[in-house]
Amino acid sequence: MRTPVVREPAVAGRFYPADPVELRATVDALLDEVPAPPPDAPVPRAVIVPHAGYVYSGSTAALAYARVARGRGTLRRVVVVGPTHRVPVRGVALPGADVFRTPLGDVPVPHAWAQERLADVPATGVAPQVHRHEHSVEVQLPFLQRVLDDVDVVPLLAGDALGEEVADVLESLWDDRTLVVASSDLSHYLTYDEARRVDAGTIAQITELDAPLDHLQACGATPVNGLLVAARRRGLRPILLGACSSGDTAGDRSRVVGYCSFAFDGPEEGDGDD
Repeated sequence: MRTPVVREPAVAGRFYPADPVELRATVDALLDEVPAPPPDAPVPRAVIVPHAGYVYSGSTAALAYARVARGRGTLRRVVVVGPTHRVPVRGVALPGADVFRTPLGDVPVPHAWAQERLADVPATGVAPQVHRHEHSVEVQLPFLQRVLDDVDVVPLLAGDALGEEVADVLESLWDDRTLVVASSDLSHYLTYDEARRVDAGTIAQITELDAPLDHLQACGATPVNGLLVAARRRGLRPILLGACSSGDTAGDRSRVVGYCSFAFDGPEEGDGDD
């Protein structure tokens, strides 16, 4: 029998606690601070969440994951697509791993299934080196482990790719029991007031499904652009759950990073005020 390929944690102890007891308590506390979603809020078809250290953006990410928690027992798979911060890649990279490990345990990766589904999709490939030290997918996993228990996760990293190419990848993996997570922060290292102005424009574009964003607006512009294209194809509606910056959560307002959280619902869901 082949030994499973395990992708070990790269940023435990830096972006989130390495101790499993502390990590579980941290994630649960962030989720507990979220106001209860409306009783009629559906399980999202997709979300946009930030990927900074939990002290900075965990409260914003929790806004989306509190809604994702309603999919416990019905969602069977999560596709998480993030940007590459360290290793460049053309297209969208699979990790070539069977398991992503976190301090909370192992997350199964349906590697063979994903490769089969993507066999005829251009701009995809297997690149373990791109995933090895990247945090944009990894920081989402403890949240998913706490809100959904045992689900398969397909980790993807998008590099040099068009929104349409990323959308084609997502469409090949997306069914009614699959959640798509686009991992992205917003503007970087602006003053607090300038970041609020720039991020408000970016949030308005996302709300209108108005791609493409550029990488000055969002470090995860490529994954988000892919989700926006796919959302247009599927008639999904983005709902802003919250936005802030590191100036709101960590105090320093001279050089901040922006964050937002969105849920995407189906056209037949929501308040019906079309």
